[in-house]
Amino acid sequence: MLPRLKQTLQSLKRTATISKAQAIKNLSTQIKKEDVPTEKLDCVVIGAGVVGIAIARELASKGREVLVLDSASTFGTGTSSRNSEVIHAGIYYPPDSLKALFCVRGRELLYRYCYEHGVPCKQIGKLIVATGPLEISKLNELMNRGTQNGVDNLKMLEGFEAMKMEPELQCKKALLSPVSGIVDSHSLMLSLVGEAENNGTTFSYNSTVISGHLEGNCLHLYIVESKDLENWNGDYPLHPELVLVPKLVVNSAGLSSLALAKRFHGLDNGIIPPGFFARGCYFTLSSTKVPPFEHLIYPIPEDGGLGVHVTLDLDGHLKFGPDVEWIDGIDDVSSFLNKYDYSVSASRAERFYPEIRKYYPNLKDGSLQPGYSGIRPKISGPRQSPIDFVIQGEDIHGVPGLVNLFGIESPGLTASMAIAEHIASRFLK
Repeated sequence: MLPRLKQTLQSLKRTATISKAQAIKNLSTQIKKEDVPTEKLDCVVIGAGVVGIAIARELASKGREVLVLDSASTFGTGTSSRNSEVIHAGIYYPPDSLKALFCVRGRELLYRYCYEHGVPCKQIGKLIVATGPLEISKLNELMNRGTQNGVDNLKMLEGFEAMKMEPELQCKKALLSPVSGIVDSHSLMLSLVGEAENNGTTFSYNSTVISGHLEGNCLHLYIVESKDLENWNGDYPLHPELVLVPKLVVNSAGLSSLALAKRFHGLDNGIIPPGFFARGCYFTLSSTKVPPFEHLIYPIPEDGGLGVHVTLDLDGHLKFGPDVEWIDGIDDVSSFLNKYDYSVSASRAERFYPEIRKYYPNLKDGSLQPGYSGIRPKISGPRQSPIDFVIQGEDIHGVPGLVNLFGIESPGLTASMAIAEHIASRFLK
């Protein structure tokens, strides 16, 4: 089946659009009449970010035939390659939440996988700092929460103890998390892709799932070539060039997972949470031969994120970020094709200096240079309490064989292998 599917995907042709009303009412009938190529298969994972890749690897390791579809030209071009590359301990999240459970379990799996497969990572530890007396109570709350979540070896430090560890640091108190670390996310994804492929997984890039419909207890997925979306304004449904009918569909499309789910005709839109996008910019530190810090340095969390923090990469280069900028007006096509504004304005550094100097007072003017940015796929908005990961199966939405993953933001990288483990154990039949 898969060789013929590959052939079909490689030979897709542009087709005409039809009116929205007619498409919604008669789409499945038209597909049959026009003899659109249709393929039945075992498992489809939508999205080749780190979570989707980890899921594909896990499913394939269980002997399942897996196809991964992604609109980009390769894997990991979205949130998975635009983050802090931090291995989180599991401190921030409410006890028994999916974020807490998957972060703690995922960290264990991730470190083990990296060590066994030669993926570069380093357990450098993290200091979460209180820079004023009003923040100390929040630091104590984080300590208690992390302990409840099963994070080992947390230690509260007096300011002088933390500043002895990091002479450039300024703080009143600090929470030390020795198990936090960093990972080369590209090397991790490359290794996971290789393993998945060795177990028979097929990756089809430049292939976008734009919609689908429920028919006979099976979800039919509509596929087009990504290049065919470039001139499509999204006002009318684009006619599918290929229809896939899998036994299991995992919607792990990240930034576009909500928009895609709303285009599955037969799925109750009432169970789809609202979506929000929060851009985060990073700045690098210039004119320094030796990084001022050896550990990850995090302030007390802020609305929408974990605060402008210090991150080191495996080459010892230091960056600050991300901040939080709520963005809207994202249309479905931009979402499907990852056409977000990832530019970093140099003027945004003016907002970084005062935040960073709360814990790094010796930061020199003009030393911050624009780095990169990423977008968080959030399901809670400004001034709203953070919401847990959402993993929806048939028991929630009533569609057999469909698993939706929503709001997989931080700690998604750390949690990726635990999420994959959960998907395979709960949804494989």
